[in-house]
Parts: sequence; structure tokens; C-alpha cells
Amino acid sequence: MSDNLQGKKIIITGATSGLGLAMAKAVAVAGASVLITGHSEEKIHNAVEEVKALNADVYGLMMNVRNETEIENAVQWVTNKWGILDVLVNNAGIGMRTVNPSFLTKPEPFYKITAEGFRNLIDTNLTGYFLVAKAFVPLFLQAGKGKIINISMNHETMRRKGFVPYGPSRAGAESLSLIMAEDLKEKNIAVNMLLPGGATETGMIPDEFREEIIQHFQLLNPNVMAAPIVFLSSDESNGITGQRIVAIEFEAWKSKLK
Repeated sequence: MSDNLQGKKIIITGATSGLGLAMAKAVAVAGASVLITGHSEEKIHNAVEEVKALNADVYGLMMNVRNETEIENAVQWVTNKWGILDVLVNNAGIGMRTVNPSFLTKPEPFYKITAEGFRNLIDTNLTGYFLVAKAFVPLFLQAGKGKIINISMNHETMRRKGFVPYGPSRAGAESLSLIMAEDLKEKNIAVNMLLPGGATETGMIPDEFREEIIQHFQLLNPNVMAAPIVFLSSDESNGITGQRIVAIEFEAWKSKLK
């Protein structure tokens, strides 16, 4: 275990699998105390045990990012348990499989997507980022510092055929992030975006189409997020805000800072 993040308190939403779990492990191994949130008690328990096996300080909490009461409960948990929060990672989201399980191999045009399916995904992927950030920012304001990291996806995803409503949800989250960065710049609260840089091996890929998709796409390992999430959570990134960082290009991006 390194000590890059020793003493840091970090919450990662939707961290029971995929990118979220990979990031939780990375910051935990770097010395941070981590709160994992999700909407399945079983998955939260399994994720906590997996991270705890790394000799890490990790906790789990039920939190639906669309439920303001559950979000407020999480704020109270952080306040009572830690007293402070250093980093919020907005990661919880749902994918195209919720509206079209064959989205990568048999994309459907936007006009075939149900209004309910559209609202459901936007409410989670975009409104969820807003609600969680809105609830936790007062802790940062009280401390006079803080960091928000919003997880995003490739710009290609925002333009790709058959990617409504997932594409618009991530495009909206990027605009939200940039405006949040401007709103919070004078408050010493950084807001940055982080994305893998390609299709990633996560639960958003339907199991029944996994083999077929692997034949068409070279999937990234979720651990590609490890180095950049540790950097963005650390004091080394102090003063950096409003950035959009692609994980597979992280080292090249970081070298330009010197």
C-alpha cells in the first residue's frame, strides 16, 4: 500500500463493479478511506469484501443517485463517520442495454426508444450527477476545499448511431461538469472529468452478447482508471480543474503539466 492518499476520505457512487470498483480499489490501495455506494446490498457487501481484502479502509452504503432522501442519508453518514469529505467521484450510471440489449450489434434509431427508457437513463446518468454533487458540495464549502470527479465516455459515444439516450446523457454530464468547474473555481473546489478512452469490460455489456462484442471491439480493462483516479484525488492535482482526462492518454497528458 502506498501513501499517496493517506488520510483522504473518498466516496465513489456505483462502485460495486466495473469502473467504480476498479477506482475504489486504486484509491484504497493508495491509502484513502473509501465509501462505496450502490443499489444492491449483496453487491455492496461483495465489493466491500473485495476491497477490504487489500487491507483497505472501506465502507458500503445503499444509495440510489435518483433518490434525494438516500443521497441525504449518505451526506449524513459522511458527516457523522468522517466529518469531512475530500473527493466525490460521480460514477453511478446505467447503459444502453436498458433500452436496447443489442445496442452495439443492432443499434436502433432514437425514434424507437421509449420515452420511459429515455427518462430513466437521463435521470440516472445526468440528473444523478447533479443531485449527488449538489448534496455534497456544502461539505466542501465548509472545508474550503474539495474535488469532484465526474466519469464520462468518448465523444464518439455522443455521436454514434443508435446511442440515444446514453450519448446525450454523457454529453450533458460533460456540460454540467464544465459549468460546475466554473461555478466552484473561486471556492477552491476542483471539478474534472475522467473517461476510459474506449469500450470497457463492464457490466453495461449484456452477457448474452459479450462474445460477439469482443469479436468486434477491443475492450479495455477497468484498471485503466487506476492511475488517473489516484492522481486526481491526490494533492498532486491541486489547482487543476475543468479538465477532461482520457485514461489511456493519462501519462502523455500528465507529462505536459511539467
